[in-house]
Amino acid sequence: MRAPATPRVRVPVMLHHWRHVSFLHWRYPVDVVRGLVPPQLRVQNFDGSAWVGLVPFLMDDVRAPGVPAPPWLGRFPETNLRTYVHGPDGEGVWFHSLDAGRLLPVLTARVTYGLPYFWASMSVRRTGDEVTYRSRRRWPGPVGGRADLHVTLGDPRPEPDLSALDHFLTARHRLYSTVAGRLVVADAEHPPWPLRRAQATGVRQDLTRAAGLPDPDHEPLVHASDGVRVRVSRWRWA
Repeated sequence: MRAPATPRVRVPVMLHHWRHVSFLHWRYPVDVVRGLVPPQLRVQNFDGSAWVGLVPFLMDDVRAPGVPAPPWLGRFPETNLRTYVHGPDGEGVWFHSLDAGRLLPVLTARVTYGLPYFWASMSVRRTGDEVTYRSRRRWPGPVGGRADLHVTLGDPRPEPDLSALDHFLTARHRLYSTVAGRLVVADAEHPPWPLRRAQATGVRQDLTRAAGLPDPDHEPLVHASDGVRVRVSRWRWA
């Protein structure tokens, strides 16, 4: 099954390389998630469930078009907690939180895109096919929110072998946020994810609870990818 087409971002405001990406997903009742997204958005379900994803990765080569990535600020870990919604501009992602390992990008994203970024002490370490993620939230609270896990990467998964659920959880190219109390949307153009089989162990996280969700009561569904290069649009009113 082929991934949905990506939107074209002809005039990006930022270029990223998302690397060493893992996707952990849990089912939730739609009613539990609905109260945590704006009323203009409809929580999407798959097989009757809403899905909440914990997505740790390494942001690399972060820069504006036409200039090199700034030293130190151009590379940092990130972990986002998200769910899937349908809004005025179509399917997209609603972020419950985004933790990042550099304070300046956190402040910039909170001000310019209205995204709920948090500054955290974080690391992403990959050795061969083993990736370890560590995160402790610093600011703003709740201080100490964690997301620690270890992922073992398996074989690549050819795109024709991917299911509708695989694409539902990973092939997302649009984010919704709020700026000055109004809904906004932005696009992220990138090629289809080169997904791999993966297994997560040692998962210890309380970001779901910090976002107002119950703790997951079952093992996550896990995907992983070596990464993609991304072109991010400026936001527009939704």
